[in-house]
Amino acid sequence: MTAIIRLAECLTSIRRLAFISRPGPDSRSGWAGRARGEVRVEVSVEAQDKTIRFFESGTFLLEGRATPVPFSNCYRWELGDTRIALFHERRGADQAVWLFALIAQGPASLVSAEAHLCGEDRYRARLSLVDEGFDLSWTIQGPRKDESLSYRYRR
Repeated sequence: MTAIIRLAECLTSIRRLAFISRPGPDSRSGWAGRARGEVRVEVSVEAQDKTIRFFESGTFLLEGRATPVPFSNCYRWELGDTRIALFHERRGADQAVWLFALIAQGPASLVSAEAHLCGEDRYRARLSLVDEGFDLSWTIQGPRKDESLSYRYRR
């Protein structure tokens, strides 16, 4: 079974997430911290297209702070035969921001097909399938950004 098929099957079972944000030496955000939350999954199938949305909510604790802040996101996964595209619907479904397309690199891993440019920022990703879900690591690099995000999605 290919990594694309395995990921497509895994996406609908995800219920929890955790992530760590680490700024690199060239980051101007200083956005370092940890988050935990829940994922509500919504599947829609129209003709040949299959879309899975992750409605994420939880709390983020910025390093050096005592009180966590709430967060929420909506990510849209569009499943294709040879790639899975990821969008961030921060401004709604009609104004979704394309992040990257993932292609199989092996039986349990996918990588971004190419770096995605958003303004002057480059987005890259690596996804590893594990027994209880998957790990998704991304990097964002640009004139003011040098960010590393490590997500753990679990059933």
